[in-house]
Amino acid sequence: MDYFEASLRTALRLILSADSEVLLIALTSLRISLFAVLVACFLALPAGILLGMADFPGRRLVRQLLGALMALPTVVVGLLLYGLLSRKGPWGELGLLYTPWAIIIGQSVLILPLLIHSISTSVMGADPRLSLTLDSLGANLWQRGWYLMKETRLGILAGIVNGFGRAIGEVGVAMMLGGNIAGYTRTMTTAIALETSKGEFELGLALGGVLLAVAFVLNYLLLWLQKEI
Repeated sequence: MDYFEASLRTALRLILSADSEVLLIALTSLRISLFAVLVACFLALPAGILLGMADFPGRRLVRQLLGALMALPTVVVGLLLYGLLSRKGPWGELGLLYTPWAIIIGQSVLILPLLIHSISTSVMGADPRLSLTLDSLGANLWQRGWYLMKETRLGILAGIVNGFGRAIGEVGVAMMLGGNIAGYTRTMTTAIALETSKGEFELGLALGGVLLAVAFVLNYLLLWLQKEI
């Protein structure tokens, strides 16, 4: 118990003193995950809105497939992308493996099904009278999508926040595609795994505390959005 208490005090001191190593790892994680969410949103917003608006025979199957992909293990995503990005892979010439962009691609692929599913669910749950009103006004496809997105913005934002939470908290993709390079691709989750295995429990505990703080901030943000929007 004394060892744990001492480690906890050291970890707290590292956080409160804004230790340079802790700060660098945390900022690297935040930067990579934010970029991943932006890339995923660029694809997920139009796809999710169209899936929520369209009524076609295979829509239920598509949504079931998205639900299955949401549960896909991160190491599987990392393994597939590693094969694509490695030197002998089809995208090897791009030289993306073991760079932040490799992690961004991996996290984007990982959260894309979650975002599409969340956005389409929000659009499908919109007031049906809105669609009738838009039809009567002769709105085109883009206008319908825009107004439906505005109407369901709370659900869409909640899905995006959840996607960011999953991206910043995953370890398999970051470890396999980023290589855990100090000051370059080392994220909070990979650093926690590495430092704990090295016996640097205090640093791992400090990073775990930062990651927990990020989770609390995300939860608070969701509650604030529910009140403000």
